[in-house]
Amino acid sequence: MNLAWQTYLQSRNAVIKDDCITHYGDASTELENTRSGTILADLSHFGLIYFSGEDASTFLQSQLSCDVRKIDLYTAQYGSCCTPKGRMLASFLIWHNGDGYFMQLPMTLYTTIEKRLSMFVLRSKVKLADNSNTLVRIGIAGKHAKAAIEKTFDSAPCPHLGVVHNKQESILCLAQNRFEIITTPEHAPKLWKHLRKYAVPVGKSCWEWLDIKAGIPIITPATQEQFVPQMTNLEAIGGISFQKGCYPGQEIVSRTQYLGKLKRRMYLANILTIEHIEAGDELYSDDMKEQSSGMIVNAAPSPDGGYDVLAVIQIDSVKTGEIYWKILNGPMLEITPLPYLLKY
Repeated sequence: MNLAWQTYLQSRNAVIKDDCITHYGDASTELENTRSGTILADLSHFGLIYFSGEDASTFLQSQLSCDVRKIDLYTAQYGSCCTPKGRMLASFLIWHNGDGYFMQLPMTLYTTIEKRLSMFVLRSKVKLADNSNTLVRIGIAGKHAKAAIEKTFDSAPCPHLGVVHNKQESILCLAQNRFEIITTPEHAPKLWKHLRKYAVPVGKSCWEWLDIKAGIPIITPATQEQFVPQMTNLEAIGGISFQKGCYPGQEIVSRTQYLGKLKRRMYLANILTIEHIEAGDELYSDDMKEQSSGMIVNAAPSPDGGYDVLAVIQIDSVKTGEIYWKILNGPMLEITPLPYLLKY
């Protein structure tokens, strides 16, 4: 987190742990506001890799699951980096600012992914730069989010994953009432103060809850190399192209789509427990006995109690019985509808 930005947020009652905002004094009220009001969140728990150079587009096209050719000044995309065996090393959001590409992914994965991609640059005219602390990311979401954006910037990106660029900011539309603003550390305090008129500041877990309810998988160190992209529904949010050329894992991903039968899918669920749930926790079901039938992808406290989670689970296990957290007959998952349709 940028030090000047961190100091500013601390002066506004932010409680910071491991370079992330945990809360502003009342985590439970912040979570309820996330469900029913309009909220403002620092997104420094995400890192930014910046790709520039005349070969940047070609290089990224050869490394990522999404079609980089369809990313322009006005459109962002989700995507993934995979191993040659088609297992996800990272999921990300990527956009273009006219000169290069920004890849946003969890800060906990930044070093490993930047190092891995740098290995493949070779003679390509591509430069990778760390913009994690040179730019500030601010999220705003809720019923007044769009109005706040329009009053602040005169206009808002309308389509899903639409992007607009101003002199000092880029604004991404993540959903109808959810936006991300990328700005400079110098301009961020003024912007935060203005947006604060319309929204209540919240901690990192509140923004994570919104990603979970939107069905957006965030790969973390605990879940690296656990899933092929389709298991996390990445094709449902536009994160996989089946028409592009080769990239690491492409053969496995395509074979899964056209020749194989997907046995696991990502589900949205609630687990009613006061125990802490984490990404990477295993799930069990009667039909699989002692063998794990699934894994938690992401988890965050729910305003309805317990945790809301995204979990990759055996499809047959969901159809035939109940799914339990950590042990058979442990806390049970209550499966709830995702906000998008899937083809099984």
